[in-house]
Amino acid sequence: MKLWPYFVVCTILCWGAYVPTLHHGQMAFGKNSALRAFLFVGVAYAVVSIVVLGYLFMAQAEPLTFAGKGVSLSTFAGILGAVGALGIVFALKYEGKPVFVAPLVFAGAPIINTFVSMIWSKPAKPPSLYFFVGIALAAVGAAMALRFKPT
Repeated sequence: MKLWPYFVVCTILCWGAYVPTLHHGQMAFGKNSALRAFLFVGVAYAVVSIVVLGYLFMAQAEPLTFAGKGVSLSTFAGILGAVGALGIVFALKYEGKPVFVAPLVFAGAPIINTFVSMIWSKPAKPPSLYFFVGIALAAVGAAMALRFKPT
């Protein structure tokens, strides 16, 4: 049985709820609260990573060895994630609403992901026209979500 689809569903559910929950967290802190909410996003990342890695290490399911390149690239990935989360925090702080911030982010990010992935791991064959049609449709979908956002 393949487990990865369950982790994908978990991520979709969590990230789908992330922006509206973060927005309500900011509002619960009161005025000028974006960075306080961001602080606790960071705390949560640290707690989850320490607990999960600690459990996996104690269960001997994950070795506690670190390669330099892995440390560097993973740290850079974490910085990208944190700066992206900070972008969402500030989008919400400056009057962006979760109902259109999230669709724009989560429609735009896969487009960037696709091109970055293709740069890192060059495809064996050039993408077909349908690939580019799919990318264009994702961009059109994001534009439509912004244009026809609920008021």
